[in-house]
Amino acid sequence: MFLAAPTPGLDTGDTAWLLACTALVLMMTPALALFYGGMVRTKSVLNMIMMSFVSIAVVTVVWLLAGYTLAFGDDAGAGLIGNLDHLGMAGITPTSLTGHVPTLLFAAFQLTFAIITAALISGAIADRARFGAWVVFTAVWTLLVYVPVAHWVFAPGGWIAAKLGALDFAGGTVVEVNCGASGLALALLLGPRIGFKKEAMRPHSLPLVLLGAGLLWFGWFGFNGGSAMGANGLAAAALFNTQVAGCTGLLGWLLVEKRRDGHATTLGAASGAVAGLVAITPSCGSVDLLGALVIGLAAGVVCSYAVSWKFRFGFDDSLDVVGVHFVAGVIGTVLIGLFATAAMTGGVTGLLHGGGVGQLGKQLVAVVVVALYAFAVTYGIGWVIERTMGFRASAEHELTGLDLAVHAETAYDHGVLGHGTAAHASVLAHSSDKAAAV
Repeated sequence: MFLAAPTPGLDTGDTAWLLACTALVLMMTPALALFYGGMVRTKSVLNMIMMSFVSIAVVTVVWLLAGYTLAFGDDAGAGLIGNLDHLGMAGITPTSLTGHVPTLLFAAFQLTFAIITAALISGAIADRARFGAWVVFTAVWTLLVYVPVAHWVFAPGGWIAAKLGALDFAGGTVVEVNCGASGLALALLLGPRIGFKKEAMRPHSLPLVLLGAGLLWFGWFGFNGGSAMGANGLAAAALFNTQVAGCTGLLGWLLVEKRRDGHATTLGAASGAVAGLVAITPSCGSVDLLGALVIGLAAGVVCSYAVSWKFRFGFDDSLDVVGVHFVAGVIGTVLIGLFATAAMTGGVTGLLHGGGVGQLGKQLVAVVVVALYAFAVTYGIGWVIERTMGFRASAEHELTGLDLAVHAETAYDHGVLGHGTAAHASVLAHSSDKAAAV
């Protein structure tokens, strides 16, 4: 992501474009809620959706209080974290500018990235996390993990961008590698779902999954195109690269499925598209259309195999945050070192365009550092929460379903009947209490 150079005043065209992109990226979190909600079983649909929706509220509050200033305030030293000049958004007015767009708009655009990154982690621990613990985790994780990494990569003084010189246009490290490594840490900490490897845990609603994937694809144009910070040719190139990689990711996954399993599935189509979109996120502003085609295809093919790693290695990454977001994020970030073109970057070129191996090494360092930091700190946060208030839901709640146990609701009428008389009575009693209160 490039911060536009300072200009004398406001550019209304760029501002209008970024306003639209901010709305598109915010929409991606409800889209993710549908995508994830369709992938779980009927007994935990609402809980899965709620984990995304509550992330919108929690991360927004954290961002306004301290997240923005720590991520994008002037560097406090060594490129590691921003200063505290804008605590509570102090000193930022409607006339304040970042580049040639309002600072308030820039802060809102960056907020939407923080929101969806936190929400993505929930897919790794679906069906088995306490809702209250998730709320606490989201707040602490945003401050201790997302904010520092965002400063390293996106802020002008961040060490990965300014000192290391690694490229990440829209968040391959900040969003994808970050959430993937964090999801793996929580999946290992909480342990597998009851019945993992023994029971079929198929998506309960593939139409919901496809609807969520389609809305994510739509929002991704704002995610990547908006990261150009202006209505310009770079935004157009990023948008086109996003489309190309999403398509080749989808086709790559389906080709593997057809050859390996004999069937091209709807879940595979949705997952492949997301894999391609994830991979192009860091590279959409650095590669040409041919590079985007190859990166998307590579992500679709590799991720279609990577999602099975959880069964081989025994970690229960419920909705494939590691297999899709982490793996595709690594692919897209590292392949910048091969496919970057001077026409897109303004100077940096990848190995296949005569740039040597130097940029490839920088991309690898960025991936490794972000992954290790996110994993270690996330595991620490999760460990403290587990030891103090408990992170994993009780076995009884997990078996009953978190929708009934936590929210006293079900997504479908037949879901109530499927949990027996006691559960049904609980819901009826809850409804009666609401009616009495009214």
